[in-house]
Amino acid sequence: MIKILIVEDEIPAQINLKKLIDKHCTNSVIVSTISSVRSTIKWLEDNPDGADVIFMDVELSDGVCFDIFDKVSVNTQVVITTAYDNYAVKAFRINSTDYLLKPITDSDFVSAWERCLERMEHHNTPTMENLLDAISKVGGKDKEYKKRFIVKTGEKIIIIPVEDIAYCYSEEKSTYAVNFAGTRRLLDYSLDMVQEVLDPKRFFRVSRSCIVSINAIENISKHLGTRLKLQLNPRTEEDVVVSRSRTSDFLVWLDSN
Repeated sequence: MIKILIVEDEIPAQINLKKLIDKHCTNSVIVSTISSVRSTIKWLEDNPDGADVIFMDVELSDGVCFDIFDKVSVNTQVVITTAYDNYAVKAFRINSTDYLLKPITDSDFVSAWERCLERMEHHNTPTMENLLDAISKVGGKDKEYKKRFIVKTGEKIIIIPVEDIAYCYSEEKSTYAVNFAGTRRLLDYSLDMVQEVLDPKRFFRVSRSCIVSINAIENISKHLGTRLKLQLNPRTEEDVVVSRSRTSDFLVWLDSN
């Protein structure tokens, strides 16, 4: 029986992974589902031989998954999953088996799973050639991002072009999109789902509760050490702060656009 560990803090992504595993991974069992760096480190320390394959998201509830490899030795097949392709080099550095870009398709998942099985059968660890091949496939995808959202309000159907969205945020388990005119609309999506369908070159998830368009950022100021506070247009009622774990990638994103 192949033991699978899921390291993922987003509930929809957990559900999707479990469906893919149930559909494609015969003779396997999910031994645990973990959502944080700290919990993963403890689990791996307590269960050094507890998993054969780990599906691991990059951005977790308390940091990025690469911090795990600084604290504990991981001698198993690791498949990195992420909504962004700018983590590919870091994935290579921790010698992961494969690299899947969200939303994960059946064909991509099967390819990664077969690679894991092959490595386990031959007792091989990933090579530079293997991972660079996986990364090149990710980079070569012509991914289609959402161009509009459809919102139903009573008897009306409202179309929200993505280019009109200034930011999206979650509040009390609901997700809202705010356009540049300041109009707020309730979306039939979780914020995790919104993140997956928006072009990461134009939108960045600055925190667990907010995704911003690069065109909505007016000013940036330092906030509590290494954090950054954003002034957006249109204005927000609450401060928009880039979380500590996302600050470095946020600055890279700004510089590359």
